[in-house]
Amino acid sequence: MNAPTGRPAQPAEPGGRPARLAVGVVGTGRVGPVLGAALKLAGHRPVAASGVSDASRGRAEALLPGVPLVEPAEVLARSDLVLLTVPDDALPDLVAGLAATGAVRTGQLLVHTSGRYGVGVLDPARRAGALPLALHPAMTFTGTEVDVARLAGCSFGVTAPQRLRLAAEALVVEMGGEPEWIEEEARPLYHAALAHGANHLVTLVAQSLELLASAGVQAPDRMLGPLLGAALDNALRSGDAALTGPVARGDAGTVAAHLAELGRVSSQACDSYLALARVTADRALANGLLPAERAEDLLGVLADGGLR
Repeated sequence: MNAPTGRPAQPAEPGGRPARLAVGVVGTGRVGPVLGAALKLAGHRPVAASGVSDASRGRAEALLPGVPLVEPAEVLARSDLVLLTVPDDALPDLVAGLAATGAVRTGQLLVHTSGRYGVGVLDPARRAGALPLALHPAMTFTGTEVDVARLAGCSFGVTAPQRLRLAAEALVVEMGGEPEWIEEEARPLYHAALAHGANHLVTLVAQSLELLASAGVQAPDRMLGPLLGAALDNALRSGDAALTGPVARGDAGTVAAHLAELGRVSSQACDSYLALARVTADRALANGLLPAERAEDLLGVLADGGLR
């Protein structure tokens, strides 16, 4: 495709298939270059990118070789489709600034990848004539070519005006993903759910690895891997019914012993265990997994932090 000429970009060919587009990336962190590379594999043409740090520039050079690194306004000037892949908190000011300086063109597809926001954050650019899309890949990124393959089957939280829905979904499919429609007002809850599951899982696993190492386990990752893999699979299949362990059984003495030992080794891990055990007990009791006759002693231990 030739460089933009000021004409409105065509968001889709007949049937919703995206036209071959000149693609720009504003923000070359872990996400932007990966999505740019995925779009290149789909037949689109990355033409410009912007990045500040040495690490971000390195990612751009590795995943988008030969693509010039320029200022954000110049990225927009060269592109039909622009990926805004900056941190959530930076997105509103970036969009407002680009719109205020006249960088946004009529008919230009402007896509952000924030989980927190829908298309409302793009309103300044929309008023300048841009076509707004929110496409959030529900995946953690390393910023390497490994991520491009991981996009296969990855769910994307998609929010867009009704008239652009087919184009948005088609772009996701071209990157190998599966579109999941998220209403504008549901974006904060959607993002909180993903962050709660993925980010806090990393914290939980890291704490468990440290505790096993403190207990003398030589290969804690090898020990945890099969256990956590099975637990995750069971939880995804069965939800609360997959609960096992001393909290679900109401083994108050075991839980008290855990809290005492964790308090000795790591107050941080003890606090995490206690908070999660309280929630787990409430859910197990509500779902009939924790027998009421065994719940009283357990809830007492959890209420006083195992100090009995």
